[in-house]
Amino acid sequence: MSTYLESLFSLSGKTALVTGGAKGIGRMMSESLLQAGARVCISSRSVEDCEKAAQEMSALGECRAFPHDLSGLQGIAALVADIEQAGGGLDILVNNSGATWGAPLDDFPESGWDKVMDLNVKSPFFLVQKLLPLLRAAGSGSDPARVVNISSIAALISNSQSAYSYMASKAAITHLNRGLAMDLAKDNISVNAIAPGFFPSKMTRHMSSEEGREMMCSLTPLGRIGEPDDIGGLIIYLCSRAGAFVTGSVIPLGGGMDLGGGYQARG
Repeated sequence: MSTYLESLFSLSGKTALVTGGAKGIGRMMSESLLQAGARVCISSRSVEDCEKAAQEMSALGECRAFPHDLSGLQGIAALVADIEQAGGGLDILVNNSGATWGAPLDDFPESGWDKVMDLNVKSPFFLVQKLLPLLRAAGSGSDPARVVNISSIAALISNSQSAYSYMASKAAITHLNRGLAMDLAKDNISVNAIAPGFFPSKMTRHMSSEEGREMMCSLTPLGRIGEPDDIGGLIIYLCSRAGAFVTGSVIPLGGGMDLGGGYQARG
């Protein structure tokens, strides 16, 4: 890599926290941040999954596991205490932990609404709030601390797929993202969101059959689902010097799904 590219995209010396970093998109981003030189802390609800993933990813760089249930303030406070005690500060927060729930409109339960809204909206907000002292200490005018919120293409399109609380929660985090960006700019903290389309993950495992995969591809103008390098490249960009002047943005990462119309066969 040239000196110029290294200066633009290296994350050497940075510390990142990726919630939901043990699997799916969270793991893809964690591995990319590690390979760009960052120290990465991952959190997930499952102790076994979190510790196993951190051990495996340690082959790429310094990766530590902090398993916590982030659906409530108690788990958030415990994670923040772990990050503070670990030392090394915090330069990058990736709010990736999330849940979904699907049910017919007539039968959609309150529990499915509350679970998704708590984890997808409330938890990212309070994680930002509780980690502000570390983020403020890390940021400067030319190199702000970074918050990256993981939204979804579901926030930008009208196809509900009966996941009503999920689409509402992702629309909420998308709008919250802009408000936080405005308020935190004075503290040298940038706030951006990524809105992924279909990637291999726990949330899309019900579409992992050949038929389901074909359906996902048919909804994507570029005709395929997301791959690790797709989200890896974007998270490195947003967290590196290359993305230092970007804040308040919501970047669709769905192969054109947000454009509507689906995949058009090429002649």
